[in-house]
Amino acid sequence: MDDILAKINAFREERDWRQFHNPKDLSISISLEAAELLENFQWKTSEEVLNGDMENVKEEIADVLIYSLMLSSDLNMDVKEIIEEKLHKNSLKYPVARSKGNNKKYTEL
Repeated sequence: MDDILAKINAFREERDWRQFHNPKDLSISISLEAAELLENFQWKTSEEVLNGDMENVKEEIADVLIYSLMLSSDLNMDVKEIIEEKLHKNSLKYPVARSKGNNKKYTEL
């Protein structure tokens, strides 16, 4: 993870873009790129998209991840650590015995 984050940060440093990458604008960019990802699926079934040209889907996923990694880096958050913390919290909210095979929200279990 450190290697890819270094490449992302080098890319934006070479272009002097960090000045534009404040937490608010990075958060907005994550949301915008996620919306662009959704556009690939609008009015189509998942199967139609998955059996079609996946290049744009890959690019939009990459954009979401890149902005997310930049934001976490700028906020001095360890990606591995925050993911592990969230997985632990989710395991408490969604215990296997009550949630396996069930799509209900934890408040409905």
